[in-house]
Amino acid sequence: MQDEVVKALLNPEAYDEEPGKIQLVQTHISFIFLTEKFVYKVKKAVNLGFLDFTTLEKRRYYCEKELELNRRLCEDMYLEVVTINKSNGSIKIKGKGRVIEYAVKMRKLPQERMMSRLLEENKVDMKTIDKIAKIIADFHSKAETNERINRFGSLEIIEANWKENFDQTREFIGITISHNDFNQIYRKVYDFMDKNVLLFEKRIKEGKIRDCHGDMHAGNIFITDKIYIFDAIEFNERFRYSDVASEIAFLAMDLDYKGRPDLSKFFVEKYITYSGDRELLNLLPFYKCYRAYVKGKVFSFKLKDPHISLKEKDLAKTEAKAYFKLASKYARLL
Repeated sequence: MQDEVVKALLNPEAYDEEPGKIQLVQTHISFIFLTEKFVYKVKKAVNLGFLDFTTLEKRRYYCEKELELNRRLCEDMYLEVVTINKSNGSIKIKGKGRVIEYAVKMRKLPQERMMSRLLEENKVDMKTIDKIAKIIADFHSKAETNERINRFGSLEIIEANWKENFDQTREFIGITISHNDFNQIYRKVYDFMDKNVLLFEKRIKEGKIRDCHGDMHAGNIFITDKIYIFDAIEFNERFRYSDVASEIAFLAMDLDYKGRPDLSKFFVEKYITYSGDRELLNLLPFYKCYRAYVKGKVFSFKLKDPHISLKEKDLAKTEAKAYFKLASKYARLL
């Protein structure tokens, strides 16, 4: 059925407005249709363990969740959840007949204004970083926190996340991560957790564990007349509920990785100014290490993907090695 939907959405007649040129982009979890003015995102019917989109009802639920969560930072970008209907063999968005799929409809923003691209062109200045830090500090101050969310800041969960990382990357030792780096990161991370039990408990008591964005990096930020931080994680609470320090560490790490440690340092300083959370500096190398390690792991996974070309695998291997090296650098600061 999804093959049928994808084929139909490449046809202009499936849309309730004139779409212009239609471009299909795929990720491992989505079919994304770019039209002249809008973007339609259809969730793939997959179960990857950490997410489950296998039923139509689940895809509807997560489309609505994506809309709700992303409107916190991108209200006028995330427009609505639309039905995809089938009637007399014809498939149409918001059409007649039975609902066979759902899509998140978004306003299309100019791709050349993506922060990751602007960084490559050296077009991101301190003033923009200041604005981003203010937006995130305000967002965190309003983000939900409660007893259930707090649990995700506990050492029990944090340790489980690290154990999962180490278990899933052992097979890549000697391929994308060296024995020395693996052992050093492993040792330093567990030492840090052992020595900082009270710090992690204090963060929970002070309400620093929040319903965050979960995937805050330069590839998920548009810088236009205003700033849009989009694509928050809707499919797994464990990836979104975290210490705000972990979220700050993600974007700071990303700026380090992209060769802009000056912007990374400035971003952290401005966030602390707006949030008053100076204590996060004690956790920053720990969470930067975590974020870099996860990126190394994700790029390593591509080496096992049968749908990816050898050229892409070579690029993924290079990226994975670089992220693991960065994680090792952060680990030495612990």
